[in-house]
Amino acid sequence: MPRIIKNERIVDDNWQRLTLAEGETPESVALPAEPVLLPLSVWLARRDEIVAGHRQCGVWLDSDEGPEALAGDLDRLAVIGVNFPKFTDGRSYSSARLLRERYRYSGEIRALGDVLQDQLFFMRRCGIDAYALRADKDLDQALAGLHAFSESYQAAVDQPQPLFRRRGAREAA
Repeated sequence: MPRIIKNERIVDDNWQRLTLAEGETPESVALPAEPVLLPLSVWLARRDEIVAGHRQCGVWLDSDEGPEALAGDLDRLAVIGVNFPKFTDGRSYSSARLLRERYRYSGEIRALGDVLQDQLFFMRRCGIDAYALRADKDLDQALAGLHAFSESYQAAVDQPQPLFRRRGAREAA
């Protein structure tokens, strides 16, 4: 069974990620019985069927897909994956932050794709709390990378106040 980092622990990953093969359509793809992360296109095409079947599912967003398409369905999704198709594509950072801050999504946000140790600290700052690293990466080393920095200057999802405000509040107390 594959393993991921979730909530700062290495755990077994019991979710399968569904991708469409060439020639498959969102309407025709077979849905597995086990917990599955569906492409957004499958969720949008078959939402009523999936909900009626009481399937345990989540949705993954590709880097060119925004979370606004899921705004009305967030309470139905245990996991939302954000795909990083390559190291240099950072659009999924924005999707994660929008899910947490604009849409108040409190479920698991999972980084998928070309996920590297150097990115985890910044992904966490955007609200991502689970990481499916590439198979060639060491999970123990990556887990240590979540604590590479002891303090952050800027405000973010994980720390809503910038450092100067936090220091000012301590001094005033």
